[in-house]
Amino acid sequence: MTPYDSDPADRLVGAVADDAEQAVEAALRPKLLDEFIGQERVREQLSLVLRAARMRGAAPDHVLLSGPPGLGKTTLSMIIAAELNAPIRITSGPAIQHAGDLAAILSSLTEGEVLFLDEIHRMSRPAEEMLYMAMEDFRVDVIVGKGPGATAIPLELPPFTLVGATTRAGLLPPPLRDRFGFTGHMEFYAPAELQRVVHRSAALLDVEIDPAGAAEIAGRSRGTPRIANRLLRRVRDYAQVEHDGVVDQRIAARALQVYEVDERGLDRLDRAVLDALLRLFGGGPVGLSTLAVAVGEEAETVEEVAEPFLVREGLLARTPRGRIATAAAWHHLGLTPPVQPPGGRGAVPGQQQFFGPERAADGGTQN
Repeated sequence: MTPYDSDPADRLVGAVADDAEQAVEAALRPKLLDEFIGQERVREQLSLVLRAARMRGAAPDHVLLSGPPGLGKTTLSMIIAAELNAPIRITSGPAIQHAGDLAAILSSLTEGEVLFLDEIHRMSRPAEEMLYMAMEDFRVDVIVGKGPGATAIPLELPPFTLVGATTRAGLLPPPLRDRFGFTGHMEFYAPAELQRVVHRSAALLDVEIDPAGAAEIAGRSRGTPRIANRLLRRVRDYAQVEHDGVVDQRIAARALQVYEVDERGLDRLDRAVLDALLRLFGGGPVGLSTLAVAVGEEAETVEEVAEPFLVREGLLARTPRGRIATAAAWHHLGLTPPVQPPGGRGAVPGQQQFFGPERAADGGTQN
């Protein structure tokens, strides 16, 4: 299980969406590349690929989209189909456990159709090997029978475009990665881009919002449009019940305070991890299992759900001796870091640390 895959879908600032939320998101998805906000480099490159394919009257190269969840990989796959005026078939790696499952999907594709394969890194190995030939030669070999008497029947496929999406491009074997003609890596969004996302979604949801309100939501959205749209819907609810329905900076901040999302996008779990690290362990170093016990969570939950964002925000660091808090973490929680005497053990450049016994013996070493 990866840090992205394990993020609970019911977490307000989690980037994973369940089926119900994906249905809500469908109404907010842009339909064309010109409507898609952010990812400027990927959009420009993808636009050239699609325009050239339309000029040739042929299916474009296969496309691989990689990056954390919630950044628009599914949306871009649908945009690709729309730009090509082609139908789209949607499935996922975990749903394809046997080569026969993939063969059934491939054999039913029509010419020019787009096949979107989400979480492609989680596809079974037999299906993966079948996909090699399908992508390169538009052909699959269907095995009939078992044992020495088994025979392979070649099945020709119409030209199609595979759009694969993955949160873990490094888990894809090189033979599969090499068969994609275009690879786009999705980056986290800047606050200004998320403001545009919030304004666009607010218009579609018929929510009146001013620039300061949109900026407040964008700043707490962890660089992810999916989270921005989710927070917008919760702020909308608060504004309708507690105010006149208009979202400004004050209303947005109050609403998100109710939902325990602070000004940097940290939620209860994130703050509990930092609070334990600072108050109980003086900023560390402390081992993962000890830290998890202190916050009442499983070690995997702390490592895979809370830590990635805390590390990205520069609030927590992983070291061979355990987890340590940065000066920014002390500042964010409004605490004063204890000063380590000069020449103290375990000094990290630029890092004020707890002066006392080391606390990494319980598994602080990096995996």
